[in-house]
Amino acid sequence: MRYGFLVVTAVAAVFSSGVSAARACASDSTYPWRVSDARFDGAVPDVGNGIATVAVSIVPTTTAYGTFFECVASWPEAWEGWYDGGNNIVWSDCIWAGNGLTDDTTVSFATDWANQTMYISHTFDCSDSEGSNGLGTGTLQLDMDCAAGEDGSTGCTLNSGLNFTTQGAPAHQDPGTSCAESYQSWQLEGWSRKYELAPGSPSDPPRSDTGPSFTLRNMANTDIFDCSSSGNEENTFVGTCAAAGEEGASASTAEFTFDRSLNMLTVTQHWECDDASTLDAVGIGYVQATCARDGDMLTCTSRPIWIGTKTL
Repeated sequence: MRYGFLVVTAVAAVFSSGVSAARACASDSTYPWRVSDARFDGAVPDVGNGIATVAVSIVPTTTAYGTFFECVASWPEAWEGWYDGGNNIVWSDCIWAGNGLTDDTTVSFATDWANQTMYISHTFDCSDSEGSNGLGTGTLQLDMDCAAGEDGSTGCTLNSGLNFTTQGAPAHQDPGTSCAESYQSWQLEGWSRKYELAPGSPSDPPRSDTGPSFTLRNMANTDIFDCSSSGNEENTFVGTCAAAGEEGASASTAEFTFDRSLNMLTVTQHWECDDASTLDAVGIGYVQATCARDGDMLTCTSRPIWIGTKTL
């Protein structure tokens, strides 16, 4: 059973034009949403690379907005939403439909498919703390009806619409030199990747691939890094990140890898601690970029993307 899910790209490029006023960022603030539709399309056995796709439409229920977001992610079905079946959940962008208004800079989701649990996060400018960003998070249980198709794949649809609420999260503190564990997340900005691919030619691997470059902004502190690809091995780019911004040098370091065959980005931020121990925060993101063609050259960009380190 195969399923085509429409991802709105043209209007997403003008995301900022429909952003409305900032939100209050108090930790007791709540934000209502609704799931209007959801589908899961499993991989056809013994065909292709075993990729499954989950797609969920979510709607902010404040009537003044009049808009919605399409949340789509693809990963090997055996992962069930966790990177390589391990402990790091895969976060993915929810693309704004472009109509109406939105307060959010980013909306992201992750799915623990084995338990049909969906995690939502969204970031926004703070009206009560100028220059800072707020984070809202929520969890919901998907109610899906699944059946096997004639081709052996699993297809699931939403039984009924669901309402859920996200809650403002308190400011998470930098681990600092004591390395007390705290929740870390990042906002990726200015994503750019260029590669050569003639129309109609095989897509793997593309020629003259620059790999991604982007700005990495830690949502828990003032750390900002400029990241660029420094090399690749087979389908995976490796990259380094240099401290940027007004604060200059950071007490931590950051790096990334990007699997271009799966569009999977792994971000790692590293701290050295006072007690000679270390702390690594790792986030996984499925990156959906919009690509513009100029002859054989494709230039791929994305609006801001939020990536977390684990479930919230």
